[in-house]
Amino acid sequence: MNAYKHIISAAALTIALGAGAYTKPAVSGSGLRVERSESSLIVNLEVDLSQFSAETNREVILTPVIKSETDSLVLPEIIVAGRTRYYRHLRNDAAPATYTLLRSNRRDTAQYTRVVEYSPWMETSQLILRSSVQGCCGDNIGDSGSTLLATLDFAPRVFVPTVIYVKPEAEKVKTRSVSGSAFIDFKIGNTVIDPDYRNNPRELAEIRNSIDQVKADKDVTITALSVVGYASPDGSYAGNERLAQGRTRSLVDYVNNLYHFPAGIMHTAWHAEDWEGLVKYLRSSNLDNKDAIIALASDSSIEPDAREAMIKSRYPQQYSFLLANVYPALRHSDYKVEFNVRAYISPEEIARVMATAPQKLSLEELFTLARTLDRNSPEFREVMEVAVRMFPDSPVANLNAASTAIAHNEYGLAGTYLAKAGDSPETVYAKALLAIMENNDYATGRTLLGKAADAGVAEASAALQQLDDLGF
Repeated sequence: MNAYKHIISAAALTIALGAGAYTKPAVSGSGLRVERSESSLIVNLEVDLSQFSAETNREVILTPVIKSETDSLVLPEIIVAGRTRYYRHLRNDAAPATYTLLRSNRRDTAQYTRVVEYSPWMETSQLILRSSVQGCCGDNIGDSGSTLLATLDFAPRVFVPTVIYVKPEAEKVKTRSVSGSAFIDFKIGNTVIDPDYRNNPRELAEIRNSIDQVKADKDVTITALSVVGYASPDGSYAGNERLAQGRTRSLVDYVNNLYHFPAGIMHTAWHAEDWEGLVKYLRSSNLDNKDAIIALASDSSIEPDAREAMIKSRYPQQYSFLLANVYPALRHSDYKVEFNVRAYISPEEIARVMATAPQKLSLEELFTLARTLDRNSPEFREVMEVAVRMFPDSPVANLNAASTAIAHNEYGLAGTYLAKAGDSPETVYAKALLAIMENNDYATGRTLLGKAADAGVAEASAALQQLDDLGF
């Protein structure tokens, strides 16, 4: 992504020294080049000798200087000499000469090239040409001072595109829920809840806490409370259905005796045997013959009682383990409290809720807060992270989080988010930026930028133009 800028401005040099000097451009922008590599600076000048008509015993001395506000470097001189001075230099000067000697009164041009060690202070500097005229005895008889040839800028060229954020759609109604599973202990064959029996005090307290937290929140309105009861596969299906139904009703009665909900709030259901829960456990286990047991447990063409008997008879050791360690957890009651949350308008209120209960906010509300913050601030970044954490499957939340990661050069994280950001034109644009900025893959990046631009993403057209301007 990085390269170097060369000359950003250049001026032709014209020196008027009176009789015997030149008065037309002798060092021109067309023949002027200043380039740099990692460690060197290369200065190329083209001297038009046809513009020099110095007298035979005079010479013009041109001295290139690289100059910044704090430092300078004087380059070897260019001497354009009349006939007498030219041959005197050839006879008398020590070899090898450090300067460049040229003969005046010629019709051709001469190249001047010097390579010097690059120093950081040269990054933003000027190329100046000092000039003077000397007579036969080396005395200075004319000085035109200094002329600016070029303003140099070797600052690294960096592709700095604009990351974009997409405003989420507003939720018409913010519906939220809290849920859990209660493992109420019942005495054998019984469907009546004993609040003090075994682990029941703890399990019932969890249900109450879930309901109390929602009811105590003035910003929410409870819309539904559902209870779904399950029994384990051991025993007869008919007996398990009776237990599941009776124990579910018993838990609903327990809740209704503590709270007074409007009619239609409570919803109940039950499942005689939790085969899905058994299969879920088996898939994550290392139990011997688990695939065969899963095949039986998943085969709905076999009656439940027959399935249970086949597992028990074919895999007695594994069955004993499941009965002791897994089946108790399959006797549970799942509950869910559903509620609506009021809208939050001001950024200050949204920030307060985000700090205490971010699950109550909509994606659009979080975006409203983000728009009031500096995009480079930790606070903005926190909002984007909260948004994708609260809405992990939202393409918009993932796209905005990816844009934030790209802006902070966290390309691996950006790629993770973009994998869930869908295929909108804005996502295509973000993927283009990632290809270029993470992998220097300009071919892929340009292709994706073109698609995004065709789809109306203005930032994609601007990014393509920036790449062209930078020479990438």
